[in-house]
Amino acid sequence: MVQDIQTRVGGLEWDSIQHELDKQGFAKLPVILTKEECEFLIGLYGKEEPYRTTINMTRYRFGEGEYKYFSYPLPEIIQSLRESFYQELAKTANRWLGYLKKTAQFPAQLQDFLNTCKEYEQTRPTPLLLKYETGGFNCLHQDLYGDVFFPFQVVFVLNQREQDFFGGESLLVEQIPRAQSRGHVITLDQGSALIFPTNHRPVLGKRGYYKHTVRHGVSTITAGERYGLGIIFHDSK
Repeated sequence: MVQDIQTRVGGLEWDSIQHELDKQGFAKLPVILTKEECEFLIGLYGKEEPYRTTINMTRYRFGEGEYKYFSYPLPEIIQSLRESFYQELAKTANRWLGYLKKTAQFPAQLQDFLNTCKEYEQTRPTPLLLKYETGGFNCLHQDLYGDVFFPFQVVFVLNQREQDFFGGESLLVEQIPRAQSRGHVITLDQGSALIFPTNHRPVLGKRGYYKHTVRHGVSTITAGERYGLGIIFHDSK
């Protein structure tokens, strides 16, 4: 399975994806995970062993729903997704730093980046499964978790919209300096994914590049249950 995931991720049209990330700050990907893999991940949700903590979103006023952070070692499929996407997105991350006249700082391999997280006492894994029932939603937020964070994250939808759930679109809102915010609504099919910024994205202006802060969330599920997988690359304190 690991080699197969690596092949699928490596075989994506990365030149086009890189262009989309530069142009609009996010990229919608085709179906990557099979239906069987999605069902396997959904099946993990009811188990206790793979997780380090469960968050009730209502309790913390994050929205309405629940999510669970995996513990180490991560399930094989999630570890493979995390490593494979990191290798490609580290190139983008360093390019974006160059746009902002900053030195490249993201190594080519995930483990080397996680070693940096460890130096800042960020050692808790952050990949997570999310579950929303009818009426559930996720408020706009950022997943930073410490002083060190990777500029991108990837989210998968694990069941089928307009069949297993209605509503539940992915939301991105970017704050434009000295202007009103801009919103993006993205729909994902089962097994497909969205790459988006963790904190901000560079935008070319008349005097060079500047930053748009980006927050993300999920719109209200109007019927059914929605499951998602979040791949976050930096560890948490």
